[in-house]
Amino acid sequence: MPFFIFSCKNENSTNSKTHNDSNPKIIEKESFINEKEDKIIHRYSVPKGFQRENYSQNEFGYYLQHLKLKDFGTLVKYYNGKEKSVNNVYNAVIDLPIGNKDLHQCADATMRLRADYLYQQKRYDEISFNFLSDGKPRKFTDFANGDYSPENYWKYLEYVFSYANTASLKNQLESVKYNQVKIGDILLQQGNPYGHAVMVVDLAKNEQGEKIVLLAQSYMPAQEIQILNNPMDKKLNPWYKLQQGKIKTPEWLFTSDDWKTWD
Repeated sequence: MPFFIFSCKNENSTNSKTHNDSNPKIIEKESFINEKEDKIIHRYSVPKGFQRENYSQNEFGYYLQHLKLKDFGTLVKYYNGKEKSVNNVYNAVIDLPIGNKDLHQCADATMRLRADYLYQQKRYDEISFNFLSDGKPRKFTDFANGDYSPENYWKYLEYVFSYANTASLKNQLESVKYNQVKIGDILLQQGNPYGHAVMVVDLAKNEQGEKIVLLAQSYMPAQEIQILNNPMDKKLNPWYKLQQGKIKTPEWLFTSDDWKTWD
């Protein structure tokens, strides 16, 4: 029987009761949200003075910007089919399956999005994640043994989800300064005993070089990936300005020292 590693819980998190809220509510439309659009790049308008970064079709940024979203107002589902109330946490749900096991949590979702992009590009040899137990990489090519089918790929991901977490991912990735953050980079805290991770899924900047980002997360228990609201800045919501200091997301408090990059 495998030992599952849980990595996304914070006993002092800002919204720990969200999972048990039996009265779901839908947030009102934000000024930067185009409700009828079904991809990140079209659902979210950028604030005046900012311009969205553009990417070629083979880049990670393009993949993230074009992730399909469920209909506006759809609630996040947990792995067991139950729903997570909005509770001012999120404003959209990414339309990706998560399986029926309690595995697709916070760090898992960031690894999954990175792996999905590489899998789509057939860059199988680059899909590799370190395990917590020994710090060694587990490569998809070794696991697949020539079988690169979607079914076997998902088996590999659940294998990784079981034995990798925020701690192992923190050791695997390089730190990056807040003003050098790119789309796909991650806010990541190892935590004691639990940590959390959220990913940049869109990015825009102005003529002064200031950057704003959209953040996405999964959480505990395993749940669909959601686009987060910004509780720090209601006028900018759901965009976050990249700056030094504290970064308060609806269910976790990060700092600008927590940025990690895949590159």
